[in-house]
Amino acid sequence: MVSIFAAAALFQTSKPISITVDPSQIVHSVSKDLYGIFFEEINCAGDGGIYPELVRNRSFDDSENRPNHWEISSGLEADVENGKLVVIGHDSGVITNKGYWGMNLEKGQKYTLQITGDFPAESQMTIEATNGSKSVWNSTIKLPVGMGRTIVTSITPTASTSTGALALKVPKGQKLSLDYVSVFPTNTFKGRKNGLRPGLMTMLTDMKPAFVRFPGGCWVEGDRMDSAYRWKTTINNLETRRTVPNLWGYKSTNGLGYHEYLQMCEDLNSVPLFVVNCGMSHKETVPLNQMDEYVQDALDAIEYANGPATSKWGSVRASNGHPKPFNLKYLEIGNENGGPAYNDRYKLIFDAVKKRYPEIVTIADVWGGTPTSAPIEIIDEHYYSDPGFFFRNANRYDSYDRKGPKVYVGEYAVTQGAGSGNHIAAIAEAAFMTGMERNSDHVVMSSYAPLFANVNLKSWNPDLIYFDSSRVYGTPSYYVQKLFSQNRATDIVRSSISSVPDAITPFPSGGIGVGTWSTKSEFKDITMTENGVTKSFDNPKTDLKSVTGSWEYEGNTIRQTSMEDGTRSVFPSSNSKNYTLKLKAKKISGDEGFLITVGYKDRDNYLWLNLGGWQNSQHGLEYAVAGSKSEVGRRIPGKIETGRWYDVEIVYAPDRVICKLDGRVIFDQKPVATPSFFYTAGIDRAKNDLVVKIVQGLGTPQDVIVQLANSSTTAAVKGTILSNNDIHAENSLENPKKIAPKTTTGRIQNGKLEFTAQPYSLTIFRIPMKQGLAR
Repeated sequence: MVSIFAAAALFQTSKPISITVDPSQIVHSVSKDLYGIFFEEINCAGDGGIYPELVRNRSFDDSENRPNHWEISSGLEADVENGKLVVIGHDSGVITNKGYWGMNLEKGQKYTLQITGDFPAESQMTIEATNGSKSVWNSTIKLPVGMGRTIVTSITPTASTSTGALALKVPKGQKLSLDYVSVFPTNTFKGRKNGLRPGLMTMLTDMKPAFVRFPGGCWVEGDRMDSAYRWKTTINNLETRRTVPNLWGYKSTNGLGYHEYLQMCEDLNSVPLFVVNCGMSHKETVPLNQMDEYVQDALDAIEYANGPATSKWGSVRASNGHPKPFNLKYLEIGNENGGPAYNDRYKLIFDAVKKRYPEIVTIADVWGGTPTSAPIEIIDEHYYSDPGFFFRNANRYDSYDRKGPKVYVGEYAVTQGAGSGNHIAAIAEAAFMTGMERNSDHVVMSSYAPLFANVNLKSWNPDLIYFDSSRVYGTPSYYVQKLFSQNRATDIVRSSISSVPDAITPFPSGGIGVGTWSTKSEFKDITMTENGVTKSFDNPKTDLKSVTGSWEYEGNTIRQTSMEDGTRSVFPSSNSKNYTLKLKAKKISGDEGFLITVGYKDRDNYLWLNLGGWQNSQHGLEYAVAGSKSEVGRRIPGKIETGRWYDVEIVYAPDRVICKLDGRVIFDQKPVATPSFFYTAGIDRAKNDLVVKIVQGLGTPQDVIVQLANSSTTAAVKGTILSNNDIHAENSLENPKKIAPKTTTGRIQNGKLEFTAQPYSLTIFRIPMKQGLAR
């Protein structure tokens, strides 16, 4: 499978790409908070991830009547009653918990075992930690008689295992009620009580994030308001914290609560960015006359983080072990909320926060329209797309209106054609990041998303950092984020570039097809004219191949009768390049209109005309290569009416596509040129370096000359490179650094740095200013 970028490898400049940099000319400063991280409770990022509790469903709140994630042996009767696991030993038996796909138990390390429950009669219990088949620790403990009694002891395994389990042996005749069972490592990051997993925290500290946005994401909103994030339920005793259904497919204990998030920020030397629920979930909205509680939540969250220890919520923070303020800097009002409901609720929270805490910087959602009810300091923009989108949009902020609010690119990632996080995704994101850095007078913050994923539960793909119970690795995108953050400039300097190649890939060769998206439609009178010969599909049942959907045939009419997304029936013709497709189409019912395919090579490579797409509001051209779909040109307003026949005509060639609807040309589009070379240049005042970042998006080496203005110096310089000839290459738990940064060297000769940018690469040079560069 060849991607657009591999095909574009043929485009190489005949002369070197030339970059001129003048370190003495400061254009603007770079935002100190440009590169941060976004943490969301998704993919078991917290529970089962950075929050290192080994027991899953430790409070027995995963179900009202079943002990989920606990195995009950024969001889025992066990049910969940009022949040407690009631066990009756009709015979001796064992209850076992394997944690999050196996407990990681390390030889010689200490783990704290806590059991809280009701023990009505004097008895004892044998407790084991196992590696699945053999005991690595065991102890027989006398159970204290009474209600709500707690046992605390230490586990020190005699052998290491990443697939461990906790086994509680219940004697015959015993009845007990367990309220809380926890196995927590004492080896946490910085030795914090209720602390975080060291290996995952180290991955974050290496990124040097300026800020941490938490706790989400959709996790903030919840599917409904009763599962929305409410920080006040996450700061109390661990045993009584609210377990909440997570819309990403699991229950969240809130062991990683508001206090622990703030502590994480402090440990990372990052400023906190808290996302507060604004009275909106995915499916419900709090009435305006009931919003006082949510406005107060926002104010109280700030007081908890920043208030003196003598204030109401500051005293709660102090009682939780942190008398000093956490210095919360940013408050985001909602997550991916929009429309009139958000407009009203945004104002309520914004006005209240600014009145009491004018120093707090607020961030507004720009989901379905920018709010107009109150001023906006920073807007949160999100981008998920294919590599081509990020290459093409590396310059999008060059022309942004500087009079508008500052921009936080709060979520972005290549999500199409990215594998599980491949090399081309990372390089495309790096290209986009050069544009953010170059425009960092306006783009003041950014964070990739999502941050973490347990390989055993991926609700989103790809993610920045993957792990299991004992191992962790970063994707190529992780190293891009790390390199940009570790090599920050404090100021952008004046520079220019020439002889830059663009990648232009012809439209694919292939056949035709028809389809729908959440719509039932009919198609008839389908013809394809190629080389002066017209083929009429008078018997579509024989001529056309159904790929997806439910199709019926009547004469020369083909009818799609399901409400699936992306249905398709095609006439394969792999070598067809220049032809005209004509047909009639009628919408029977549904949300959108028609998908008319040309250049169909296979289900991952094609171009289609989307008529009445985007909830029947627009027409557009979409181009898929290697499963990565992007838009060609700009959409236009358009709607498809039900019950009306439309005439559709597409004149298709490798270098041009002309689309007509009822005889009127609506698109006349050539293949889009995709920029392939990107850079940014700035100075790092702290280290007195000139920092040049260069991204090369073609599959062939490109010679580059960096001319240093007003310099005649000759010296060797060091650099870092991330490169791989295989754009689909990925890291893995077994090979975590298949793609990782390497050191490189260059030489400045008479003020010129000459080097060869490797295929699909990010190269960063740090040039000491003391080597004769004027400033």
